[in-house]
Amino acid sequence: MGKEKNPRRVAENEALAKTRMLRTSPQKLNLVAAMIRGKKVERALSDLTFSKKRIAEDVRKCLQSAIANAENNHNLDVDELVVAEAWVGKNLVMKRGRPRARGRFGRIQKPFAEITIKVRQVEEQA
Repeated sequence: MGKEKNPRRVAENEALAKTRMLRTSPQKLNLVAAMIRGKKVERALSDLTFSKKRIAEDVRKCLQSAIANAENNHNLDVDELVVAEAWVGKNLVMKRGRPRARGRFGRIQKPFAEITIKVRQVEEQA
């Protein structure tokens, strides 16, 4: 008489991974997310590996996590995976400051962001 299993939040041919508290602004992170949307996962991984953006390393780790979830938890074929969606959200903003001239206070905001990557298995048309 236990609890029923939670229903899946994604379709049967999809897997999801989320990374929170990335130390960058959502606007900068969205540039990297746009770089991988709609691409095959091996192409997206190579693009992230050789990207000059600092945050691309963390996005690559999130994509590898989504691929591992698809393979181990949902029994999907890694060779047929495509980055279906990659969306970015805001997280907290640390407020810091710096003394300025004439007794004023310069406010410095240090934003955090989060990224969610959804991979989907698509059969290749021959």
